Amino acid sequence: MEERDVNPVQKVAKKSWNTTYEKIIPLEIQERFLNTAYNDEMMIKRLNGSYLYIAEKDQQIVGFANFSTVKEEGEVELGAIYLYPEYQGKGIGTALLHEGIKKLKGVKSIYINVEKENSIGTNFYHAKGFKVISEFDDNLEGHITKMFRMVLSI
Repeated sequence: MEERDVNPVQKVAKKSWNTTYEKIIPLEIQERFLNTAYNDEMMIKRLNGSYLYIAEKDQQIVGFANFSTVKEEGEVELGAIYLYPEYQGKGIGTALLHEGIKKLKGVKSIYINVEKENSIGTNFYHAKGFKVISEFDDNLEGHITKMFRMVLSI
């Protein structure tokens, strides 16, 4: 990802969130989260402090993945794999996951937090070999969500 990709990536995040969480998280909570986590300043911080990969189709950004830097123990946090809904189930998320695994040297395990009711996300990560290691409640802008902590051993 490059700085010029910030706006298209923000659009992917918004559409993906609004579609995925429409029956799980109230829209106003989603919007507050997106405005905080995906504003221009935060996107530049992510770009400079983590690994962001984009997926393009017909020269349009249709998805992205955000990985943290590799810790000494070989641990990486996968912050997101978001795709436009019409591009889900076509291997793009898998390609983004594999790109991170391939490019990040020394990765031994990848961790992710997934909303428990997000069946698309939880099914995807289970299919890729991630295992649930814990469940916890998260306070998302004043809304309590039920979360899975998952890990993939490389």
